[in-house]
Amino acid sequence: MNFDTTKISAADCYRFLVSAVVPRPIAWISTQSAEGITNLAPFSFFTVASCTPPVLAFTQVNPRDLHEKDTLRNLRATRQCVVNVVSDALAEVMNASSGDYPADISEFAAVGIAPAASVMVAPPGVAAAPARFECTLRDIICVSPQPSGGHLILLDVVNIFVSDTVLAGGRIDPDALDAIGKMGRDFYTRTQDTFELVRPKIGS
Repeated sequence: MNFDTTKISAADCYRFLVSAVVPRPIAWISTQSAEGITNLAPFSFFTVASCTPPVLAFTQVNPRDLHEKDTLRNLRATRQCVVNVVSDALAEVMNASSGDYPADISEFAAVGIAPAASVMVAPPGVAAAPARFECTLRDIICVSPQPSGGHLILLDVVNIFVSDTVLAGGRIDPDALDAIGKMGRDFYTRTQDTFELVRPKIGS
């Protein structure tokens, strides 16, 4: 069956996209307001945009009432954040932090998440995260200002923390990282059932 995106609702389009573009890694992003209040929120529209220089990208989908989320507001104000990797052990507390808390309430305190001081940016990271990327804002691109439209945010990575517990031979061991991914609706996936395929070499 085909669905003409100009003839289905925005809600239906959203459901098809988030249910088929899976699994999605989760950027658990900590920011700090101009007044010093910390914020922590998960985003599953997340990827690497560049390795040289190192740039991460995530998208904030606009809420139906078009109110600006704390993460985007704080990034506009302070231009700094930390992208925390979510391991399976952190799934429940990550989900708890996704609630619509008022801007003057820190999710770190509300949910009981221990912060970790950053090296090169002001916002703290999540102490229990197996990897953290300290970032500065490169650009915010408004793809669409409509409800369910999106803002694409590009972040320059200025410092990378990797826990010794997930390092093996100087590389991240995916089994030890134990990251989770987002599926459609309220479903998540674990990454323990992995397999390896060596990329073929074509030609000489």
